[in-house]
Amino acid sequence: MNPSSGKLEPLAYRMAPRSLDEFIGQEHILGPGKMLRRMIEADRLSSIILFGPPGTGKTSLARVIAATTQVGYQRLNAVTAGVADIKRIIADTQNPLLNPSRRTLLFVDEIHRFNKAQQDALLPQVEDGTLILIGATTENPFFEVIKALISRSTVFQLLPLSSQDILKILKMALSDPERGLGQYPIRIDSQTLDQIGNLSNGDARIALNALELAAVTTAPDPDGNIVIDQAVLEDCMQKRSIGYDADGENHYDNISAFIKSMRGSDPDAAVFYLARALHGGEDIEFLARRILICAAEDVGLANPQILPLAMAAYQGIMAVGMPEARIILSEAALAVATSPKSNATIKAIDRAANDINTRRTGEVPLHLRNAPVSGMEQMGYGQGYQYAHDYPGNIVDQEYLPDEIRGTVYYEPSSNGYEIKIREWLEKRRKT
Repeated sequence: MNPSSGKLEPLAYRMAPRSLDEFIGQEHILGPGKMLRRMIEADRLSSIILFGPPGTGKTSLARVIAATTQVGYQRLNAVTAGVADIKRIIADTQNPLLNPSRRTLLFVDEIHRFNKAQQDALLPQVEDGTLILIGATTENPFFEVIKALISRSTVFQLLPLSSQDILKILKMALSDPERGLGQYPIRIDSQTLDQIGNLSNGDARIALNALELAAVTTAPDPDGNIVIDQAVLEDCMQKRSIGYDADGENHYDNISAFIKSMRGSDPDAAVFYLARALHGGEDIEFLARRILICAAEDVGLANPQILPLAMAAYQGIMAVGMPEARIILSEAALAVATSPKSNATIKAIDRAANDINTRRTGEVPLHLRNAPVSGMEQMGYGQGYQYAHDYPGNIVDQEYLPDEIRGTVYYEPSSNGYEIKIREWLEKRRKT
């Protein structure tokens, strides 16, 4: 018998938990004694926003809450709903014949898709408790949801499910004869189940969809069994899922980790986050720019060769494109990560900029000024300037800073890499 016969809903939908006891994962917010669990069990829920990657249980949790509450329940999808839909739900809530409790639990899926006007339309009723809002989003709500709604809600983060959680869900689906695949002669070993958990990357929906696809597309063997092995699984899943949105929070988190790994001299982490960014479709020019900036910002003069190398990498990836660009990016990132570090050049320019913004720094000394027009020399322009190459060592002692900031030190080389030599040279130079 085909496992899909007579069941139109996907397996992931059919296996959605019906109660908190069936809910797998998210122990940090739903474990015994945790606040959200206590709120649900006591039916004392206030407005909440659930955010996390796809397949972690946001919609399922909303359904569980709807099944346990005594107030009315409505659901909107922010992709298709508008202000008119919100007003209709508010009107129905305020109608004592339609809703004796005068309260409605409103689940808004993908709430980050609501624009500001649509989110504003929820505020009065969320404020007075007429609407108990459950907003679900894959985006960080602190970026995507208006502050007024955030302040009136409790934000709960759902995390990717562990491999053990995925395994429990898959075993439930295989053993459940009513909603799952328990009535079918499916044979699948533990290694293949583990592989599903690994490839799904914490997304229960992907795991269940893969299991169902494997079951419905695999012909029974001579004994009538549906044997799902790793070859079948790999054909169904093709590629490991990775939660990465090149335009969303994943982008910012991953690039932050990439830069900090290079700065922290961890080449393994640096190349991992680079690979993750490339896998997620990150713009290679953007990645090359970040490596270039890191070469200047974090390596600096501790290794003067890194900035030209990073610039060459930038030009190289623009010339060849992917997939070869990954090699050039890897070389540049690893060079930055393994190089001596110094941010002395940043400190120098920032100190100088701070002085310019906050104190009287005077004018350019007359002997350093240009005198392009005849007669300016009589005003002192360029008078007394000593040409460095006319002196031993190509160095001459004369004042280069304005009198108001004479003797100020902006550049203090580190004791790392090539800056050790610069430091020694400067110490001798500044003593003269």
